[in-house]
Amino acid sequence: LEFRRVLFRSKFVEHLADVSGEAILPFFKTSLSAEDKSLGGVFDPVTEADRAAELAMRQLISNSFPSHGIIGEEFGSSNSEAEYVWVLDPIDGTKSFICGFPTWGTLIGLTHRGQACYGMMSQPFIRERFYGDGRAAYWRGPARTATGIDERRKLSVRACPSLEKATLMTTSPLLIEPEQRNVFQNVEKKVRMSRYGGDCYAYCALAGGHVDLIIETGINAYDIVALIPIIEGAGGIITTWQGEPATNGGRIVAAGDRRIHKQGLDALSEKIA
Repeated sequence: LEFRRVLFRSKFVEHLADVSGEAILPFFKTSLSAEDKSLGGVFDPVTEADRAAELAMRQLISNSFPSHGIIGEEFGSSNSEAEYVWVLDPIDGTKSFICGFPTWGTLIGLTHRGQACYGMMSQPFIRERFYGDGRAAYWRGPARTATGIDERRKLSVRACPSLEKATLMTTSPLLIEPEQRNVFQNVEKKVRMSRYGGDCYAYCALAGGHVDLIIETGINAYDIVALIPIIEGAGGIITTWQGEPATNGGRIVAAGDRRIHKQGLDALSEKIA
């Protein structure tokens, strides 16, 4: 009952996406400055847009569901042991955002007793939303006809029998831990094509049947929780490199077809001469 109330009362998740988009869009494609959160490590930018969007979502959640927990990239955790916990990344793909590319999105995830149960990726600039509950997943975007009514369609991954026929994506090989980079390259040399970039959008492309395999490391919970129910709802699989649940992040493998998921895991575990 509580889960239904969360998802359907005033279309709450949609409302979260609306308020985050309203906070972010005034900053996109402007001369926005970015701070570096890395403290001397790999450049990790944060902007006023990130903070404004997360604050807006946190306030709405706290006002609507005060017993729920929240984990966010910019402002940390509150009541994270609650039965229901919202996991937020206001701008996944901040580097793309500050470069003016629309391959970023707002991630809104919900866990129930530690398990990802609902997720949405909202891209307000191009007006696309991907969402799912682990049983089904959907895309909604601007109409391509004169009706003016947004299109909606069910997402489904595509079949891919082998790595040799697969399209592989990662945000950047340079983000893969140096000691694991050659392991990633061992998989990359087996696939038909590899592409870089995309951040959260790559996972949604996988759910939509456009990409077959994603391999990444250094993923946080707020990077992945919202995407798990979308990928699983579209018929895909997403785990750690060890085949364990991806909810807490870490080293991640997502695939549209279980056959290449297994082949990817096998290739990642091969010893490199």
